[in-house]
Amino acid sequence: LSILQMQFLQRKLLTIILVLASFTGLYAQEIDGNKLLRHLEYLSSDALEGRKPLSKGSSMAQKYILTELTSLNLVEPLYPDFIQKFSFEDRRSKKMVVDASNMVVFIPGTSSKKVIVVTAHYDHVGIGRADAAGDSIYNGADDNASGTAALLVLAEYFSKNRPQHGMLFAALDAEEMGLQGAKALVNDFPYPLEQILLNLNMDMLSRSDAKEVYVSGTHYYPQFKTILEKIPTDGGSSLRFGHDVPGTGADDWTRSSDHGAFFEKKVPHLYFGVEDHADYHRPSDSFAGIHPEFYKATVKLILKSLLALDKSLVENQ
Repeated sequence: LSILQMQFLQRKLLTIILVLASFTGLYAQEIDGNKLLRHLEYLSSDALEGRKPLSKGSSMAQKYILTELTSLNLVEPLYPDFIQKFSFEDRRSKKMVVDASNMVVFIPGTSSKKVIVVTAHYDHVGIGRADAAGDSIYNGADDNASGTAALLVLAEYFSKNRPQHGMLFAALDAEEMGLQGAKALVNDFPYPLEQILLNLNMDMLSRSDAKEVYVSGTHYYPQFKTILEKIPTDGGSSLRFGHDVPGTGADDWTRSSDHGAFFEKKVPHLYFGVEDHADYHRPSDSFAGIHPEFYKATVKLILKSLLALDKSLVENQ
């Protein structure tokens, strides 16, 4: 073969590989698992003192998240300096909490004005009663540094691989105080709420002895289940459906995290999270307790879900 023929065949082969990748979801493997773990380790470190709203640790988390998000390609601000400030009344003290902060970036879609809103709360409960080991810092590694770290790598992925729908990534404050960041976001959303195609919320992703992550919400929105059921898994994390049947008490997660604020506004949602574990809301919810391989596999699974939803929902519009 001549050099020109070889070059032609190489270009042809590259085109075929790219086309196959778009159909098989090969790009879904491109998140940086090591960076994901580094994000989680920092956000759940003792230096951040449990990330209670308005604390020094919360400010450190905000600075870290904002630096990561605003360094990405394509992102646009929808609020001044990418920060949505808000105030609310503390349910316990009845005092006003002012200057809580959501960090929000937007990646425009290539073919749709509809928006997928990806959320995770970065706050936790701070410093509290010491446990038997004398540890009083509630690091909140699983709850919810894990969701926040996932949000950062997912935003990075879509800043490099532009989605068909617009994607809004919001790191939310004060979830532990009554979903306050999510309520502020839906009450001061930059677009009509009817423009939101879906809220995908992540809260507790990094540990499961059964290697299972649940997606809640398909009871109300079965059209999403049809899409998600087709997503292949690599064995490191299995997707389960449930925890969304009305009348089942604590087993119904429909209002258990920030997606609840979207649900109240009749915005469709999917909530990805693991079942509670022994370290839930305890100082022992630390980086040392996470399951790294499960966590990385779970975030890859969520990425595959977002890719499938982004593609299928455009086709069905």
